[in-house]
Amino acid sequence: MLRAPSEMVKKTCPRGAPAMGWELASQTLSHASQQPTEALGKEAERGRSTQQNSNPGPSEPSLKNTEHSCELGEQHDKSPAVQPQPSPTTAARSFRSKSQGQVILSASASIWVLKDQDFHFSMQACDQSDAIALFHLCLRLLRLTHVIAFKNQDPNLILERCDLELEANGRDHHTADLCQDRLVVRRGQPFWLKLHFEGRSYEAGVDTLTFSAVTGPAPSEEAGTKARFPLSDAVEEGAWTASVVDQQDGVLSLQLSTPATAPIGLYRLSLEASTGYQGSSFVLGHFTLLFNTWCPADAVYLDSEEERREYVLTQQGFIYQGSAKFIKSVPWNYGQFEDGILDTCLMLLDINPKFLKDSGRDCSRRSSPVYVGRVVSGMVNCNDDQGVLQGRWDNNYGDGVSPMFWIGSVDILRRWRDYGCQQVKYGQCWVFAAVACTVLRCLGIPTRVVTNYNSAHDQNSNLLIEYFRNEFGELQGDKSEMIWNFHCWVESWMTRPDLQPGYEGWQALDPTPQEKSEGTYCCGPVPVRAIKEGDLSTKYDAPFVFAEVNADVVDWIQQEDGSMHKSINHSLVVGLKISTKSVGRDEREDITHNYKYPEGSQEERDAFTRANHLNKLAEKEETGVAMRIRVAESMSMGSDFDVFAHITNDTAEDRACRLVLCARTVSYNGVLGPECGTKDLLGLALEPYSEKSIPLRILYEKYRDSLTQSNLIKVQGLLIEPAANSYVLAQRDIYLENPEIKIRVLGEPKQNRKLVAEVSMRNPLTVPLTGCSFTVEGAGLLREQKTVEIPDPVEPEEVVKVRVDLLPLHVGLSKLVVNFESDKLKSVKGFRNIIIGPS
Repeated sequence: MLRAPSEMVKKTCPRGAPAMGWELASQTLSHASQQPTEALGKEAERGRSTQQNSNPGPSEPSLKNTEHSCELGEQHDKSPAVQPQPSPTTAARSFRSKSQGQVILSASASIWVLKDQDFHFSMQACDQSDAIALFHLCLRLLRLTHVIAFKNQDPNLILERCDLELEANGRDHHTADLCQDRLVVRRGQPFWLKLHFEGRSYEAGVDTLTFSAVTGPAPSEEAGTKARFPLSDAVEEGAWTASVVDQQDGVLSLQLSTPATAPIGLYRLSLEASTGYQGSSFVLGHFTLLFNTWCPADAVYLDSEEERREYVLTQQGFIYQGSAKFIKSVPWNYGQFEDGILDTCLMLLDINPKFLKDSGRDCSRRSSPVYVGRVVSGMVNCNDDQGVLQGRWDNNYGDGVSPMFWIGSVDILRRWRDYGCQQVKYGQCWVFAAVACTVLRCLGIPTRVVTNYNSAHDQNSNLLIEYFRNEFGELQGDKSEMIWNFHCWVESWMTRPDLQPGYEGWQALDPTPQEKSEGTYCCGPVPVRAIKEGDLSTKYDAPFVFAEVNADVVDWIQQEDGSMHKSINHSLVVGLKISTKSVGRDEREDITHNYKYPEGSQEERDAFTRANHLNKLAEKEETGVAMRIRVAESMSMGSDFDVFAHITNDTAEDRACRLVLCARTVSYNGVLGPECGTKDLLGLALEPYSEKSIPLRILYEKYRDSLTQSNLIKVQGLLIEPAANSYVLAQRDIYLENPEIKIRVLGEPKQNRKLVAEVSMRNPLTVPLTGCSFTVEGAGLLREQKTVEIPDPVEPEEVVKVRVDLLPLHVGLSKLVVNFESDKLKSVKGFRNIIIGPS
């Protein structure tokens, strides 16, 4: 078979005339002598049959043997000789009536002039088979020794396939873990693809390529959810563009750029290819567009590479619990790049009430991290919608999962997705915050979980939490406004073009359902800087967040006669030790200074003045007698221990007092449980300038059955001086430390090498443990959560061990997170960093 070189096709096709690109094939035929006109029609039919069933033989004479070159003549669309769709016979008669100087062939509505013995491989015709038959007739009438058969090649560009360059794009866009079988890119940054054409290659100046990218159910150019852009030499900043990087044979390598303000979400990418007035459309594929903290033009840009990796790419971390005096780090597997999590996050956006009400407007507003953050804050809880988690704080979790059980977000999000977006039971503040952190990191917004100790829940925005107690210090009446032992929310990094300059940076978002914001249980984003400055007019929800870290606490003691007296409580300060994980290290970072100026500073007073925080500005009453609660060295789960009321008298007078000490189990949100230790000293004498420590023994047998999964005991002392009608209150929350979970890796961690983790723990209690199980998670180490149950009771001091097979997937750092559950020892957490080296 002889094939015309592609260069010849290019030269013979005039601009504007779509070439059909006929390829030559030769077949030896008998010499054609003069034939009667009546036979021409039959010969045409035979020619048509030759085209449809041609099977070229082995003989392939060169083009020179035909002694005919190939050149397209002049096109005449308005020649009077044209007859619409002529028959082969008419065309043949027309040929025979002409001299050998010029031959006119009619095909469709166009006329091609064939110069003397010059034939072209391309021809325009509505009926391709008729055109083939015409050429067979003409060649026979010229008495050629070879009849030329033609094989069709479409004049349009035909796309064979589109290569989305998943590996290269995943590497360049920091989405390699998401790009296993799909394209995920970050906005404002070029990505690459290759178009493979069949038949002929793309020709600049002849072919026009136009791309279309759409997102959402009702894409619109006005809303920014639809973009049409041509193939161009220039890359325009802030716009959708496509340009050629390279071209080899039928492969066209392209670079596509997206605006740094484009809405995030799932896009469909299409191509319109046209040549002259003919064209074709192709769907190139789908891609997911994320926020881009590496792009300076993006609203979530961070200029620190270490922070970008920590707050967007890192899949494990720590959440801080315990108490302000005993901060406990709890490992957490965020797993934002685990299988199916990105789809789940996009699903979460697509069922939020704002999308259901107006999908076009919602998809358009996804260009803003402020808007997306607010949607996520509302969708992580299920109070108004089909959100992810249901909150519960009453220690009754039998129809679900205890909030303390979770060790990662992946299992929660998969449960929500797999059960048709039904709420997952149950969550508390750190679970809500952790799931929100996973979703926001997955979407590309730098996010971290923060913990505030002694966090106020102020319902009426008066920046005051008031407790009403009886004469023994026991709480009375409404308990809706509380001081939580700790409370978690998230901070996300973004600009705030909707606010005055200076409020960019970390924004507080709180997905735990507490109070409604614009009719929905969500909170934020509010600039952390606005909280520090006391600017409570800043959206969103600045007064509520300001109160969480700055509210004042007043305790009222009601006497037997009904009169109310204010007590002094210097031990309870709201907004302490605000904590988050350090960048690149498994250590705690104290970020209290981001929320508050130093206590007693002029800047602090100025902030309180702006916030109209009259309670903080008032002078504090002093009596000369003070009390605080001290604890022993060791306070481990299962142990007995002492606490102390440490009292000082800084006056020159003797003081006759009554001391009431009480220890009660407590949930982290301040809800008290049963008593586990009490002492009432009616006649306590305080000498001038003296100190005393009064012990209170707390026994395991007293707290073991009432201790909540928070492992917290609240110790409260009330010092009453009847003569002066004075009350001094002191409180302290004690965290009982769980036993250590030990994790040992058997074998050297290498890529593509199977590993085994040995997990063990000693029973520290004086009673056996039943219903024991280990649950293990690890992004990059396990495909899904694994639970290993222990069938036999674990006796006191016995060490229980299990082994878990690991599948290391990537070189680098991974964290294995373990949770232990039993009947009497709830939610013991452990972790181990595993560094996987190259194989």
